[in-house]
Amino acid sequence: MRVDTAEREEGPGGMSWALGSQSGHRWRQRVIESAIRAGLFVCAILSIFTTIGIVSVLLFEAILFFQEVSILEFLGSTRWTPLFASKQFGIWALVSATLLTSIGAMFIALPLGLLSAIYLAEYAPDYVRKVVKPVLEVLAGIPTVVYGYFALLFVTPILRGISDDISIFNGLSASIVMGIMILPMVSSLSEDAMQAVPRSLREAAYALGATRLEVATRVVVPAALSGIVAAFILSMSRAIGETMIVTIAAGQNPRFTFNPFVPIETMTAYIVQVSMGDAPTGSLEFKTIFAVGLSLFVITLAMNLASQYFVRRFREEYE
Repeated sequence: MRVDTAEREEGPGGMSWALGSQSGHRWRQRVIESAIRAGLFVCAILSIFTTIGIVSVLLFEAILFFQEVSILEFLGSTRWTPLFASKQFGIWALVSATLLTSIGAMFIALPLGLLSAIYLAEYAPDYVRKVVKPVLEVLAGIPTVVYGYFALLFVTPILRGISDDISIFNGLSASIVMGIMILPMVSSLSEDAMQAVPRSLREAAYALGATRLEVATRVVVPAALSGIVAAFILSMSRAIGETMIVTIAAGQNPRFTFNPFVPIETMTAYIVQVSMGDAPTGSLEFKTIFAVGLSLFVITLAMNLASQYFVRRFREEYE
């Protein structure tokens, strides 16, 4: 019986059944792969059209705004009072506040993030890295509105206890908390860039008598510089686009100043203020949010392009 069964399986009928089953399996694989490819293509097209739609809306509404307001006034004045009786449209009042809070945040996030990345990449044992890195990245999952009230109700009272010159709403507390918020991004991206440096470079430095600190600061960091700078620029873009922290903690007083102790208003905070319904839809005041949004888009786009250029220009490739 076993011989007869083997003969039937090895006979022409058995071979045709096996070939048919094999071709059917390949056909199903091709169908599945085609469906996956089509799904990925649709997702890519949707993301492209979404970007085009956002930019188109910003451009269209901004053009309507600049038909009523001179672009020279928009870029040449430092007073921003579109919601007041005496309307002035100097965007630099909002830009200065945005740069003040963002640069202040980077003064906190960059050194702390880079130092933590060096520790995780060069000093921490594996079991410490597996615990510390996820805990650090938990900070990125906290809602920004929580950060905003943390800045207003916890950080600001501490700052006011140090100096009476600090207002209840101020740019300093917003900068400090924004730096804490973006610290995980700086640390994680920088640590990934350092981990990508080949082990052979470290071993060569150790063979020449370098200490662990010298290897970390003179070999690993320079080799991963393009990735570290890209992490810095992306984190800066994240800080510029932050909304809730500056809306809650920094205030809504547009002024051209670089004093972090006084109330200010950033570009994103102004967009939130107008979007809450104080300005009628279609009015000049309402159109200002698109001009401000377009300005914010141009700033972040320029920073992202600079990041990509720096990565391509100074990328180190190893075999």
